[in-house]
Amino acid sequence: MTTTSPPQAGAQKGGGARVRVQRFGTFLSGMVMPNIPAFIAWGLITSFFIATGWLPNGILGGFGNADLIGWQGAATALAQADDGTTFPQYVGLVSPMITYLLPLLIANTGGRMVYGARGGVVGTIATMGVIVGASIPMFIGAMIMGPLGAWLIKQIDKIWAGKIRPGFEMLVDNFSAGILGFLLALAGFFGIAPVVEFLSKALEAGVNWLISIGLLPLASILVEPGKVLFLNNAINHGVFTPLGVQQVAEQGKSILFLIEANPGPGLGILLAFSIFGIGLAKASAPGAIIIQFFGGIHEIYFPYVLSKPITILAAIAGGATGVAVNVLFNSGLRAPASPGSIFAVLLQTAPDSYIGVILSVICAAAVSFLVTAVILRASRKRDLLNENAGDLSAAIAQTEANKGKESSVLGNLRAEGVPAGDAEAVAEETSLLTDTRPIRNIVFACDAGMGSSAMGASVLRNKIKKAGIEGVTVVNKAIANLDDDVDLVITQRELTPRAQERTPSAEHVSVDNFMNSPRYDEVVDKLREQNAQA
Repeated sequence: MTTTSPPQAGAQKGGGARVRVQRFGTFLSGMVMPNIPAFIAWGLITSFFIATGWLPNGILGGFGNADLIGWQGAATALAQADDGTTFPQYVGLVSPMITYLLPLLIANTGGRMVYGARGGVVGTIATMGVIVGASIPMFIGAMIMGPLGAWLIKQIDKIWAGKIRPGFEMLVDNFSAGILGFLLALAGFFGIAPVVEFLSKALEAGVNWLISIGLLPLASILVEPGKVLFLNNAINHGVFTPLGVQQVAEQGKSILFLIEANPGPGLGILLAFSIFGIGLAKASAPGAIIIQFFGGIHEIYFPYVLSKPITILAAIAGGATGVAVNVLFNSGLRAPASPGSIFAVLLQTAPDSYIGVILSVICAAAVSFLVTAVILRASRKRDLLNENAGDLSAAIAQTEANKGKESSVLGNLRAEGVPAGDAEAVAEETSLLTDTRPIRNIVFACDAGMGSSAMGASVLRNKIKKAGIEGVTVVNKAIANLDDDVDLVITQRELTPRAQERTPSAEHVSVDNFMNSPRYDEVVDKLREQNAQA
């Protein structure tokens, strides 16, 4: 096993409330983000087939002659038919997916993060109790019961680890998990479901109260700085997504999906830096706009804010403006827009909300642009006299420190400002691949198994294809889902120790930048040698 970059001292140490919230947010996003495709599918089904959708369909949307939506409405209607006749009432896809599929996916993912497939099974069984025991979608319940069930079965397995007589392992494993799942399902039904339902309704009531008195835009005072400090996952996936999906089930759309995902504030800031910025900040901002606005990777504009911290006021003003416009037009999305690309936002927009949503993006961008422009113009003379003004290196480093790991997207910004000699020095910090065994399976791993690792896997896959090398698979996974059956694992430097714990027999490569690391050429060269020797 070879690690091309040793873990930095203290890299895994956390400190302070911000780091703890970041870890909590990472754990929540790790449960939700892998299942975003399911949320998108549900949102599309809702947009098309419910009674107020683009293509209303009673069979798929779950409504019929009695105008009662969902399986509960159908059951009520059939029970009330005293003449023995039944009329068309359909379960549809909308209600079962939000009631069962989405919470169970979250629970299974959370359980797997804690204790693999076994934890996922027990966590899913436990979550079924809170689902049936509540009258609202149990997303928060799934986030609690999935990891809790997995943690409990993990502790139980430790009790008799190595003490079971040969031949009885499967019997003990199956019945211990089954009995614990049975008990947790009952506990969820009678105890946890009412508590979670109460908390969910209280949070929803608080959001509705803020909307009713026009104070919801003030949420941007917390959300926008939280985004720059990478605390947004705890807010977005822990509160906004569960409450937003619940609002969609009740109202057909939710404004909560747009509080954090609106690309307008970041667009305005980057536009201002493109026109009024100086140095690397001005040169790189146009390219950052494409990544932020169309790609939905909002973290690309964080270094610009950190390079001139007062511009956080522009982000807050823009975010609050966008929320205010959506409140004014009563607009919202059908499902989470993840990533926060304008394409994802428009795709999930409710049919009656396009004007409000588009205006919210435009107005948010305009306000953040104006505020940033004023700030940059006011300090332009002073910045021109400062030789370090416009240099994003320190701001990128601070952004990655806030995030707690290297960023492939931000690495591109850094690369634009690093001289060739420095880049070569960075490359020499790590050793080459030395393991002589064949490489057939390569995995890029990151926290969520999406985003940066997917981009890195795509880059290396293209390099291997151009080199004419066959028989090598390149995939991306979350670190929590790694199995010790792969040949090579590529991670960002700070994550390598965690990957080594999951795959101790694999060869490991650490990179600073998933998008353009020199390590990829070394991997391709080794694969060429491997093919030549075959």
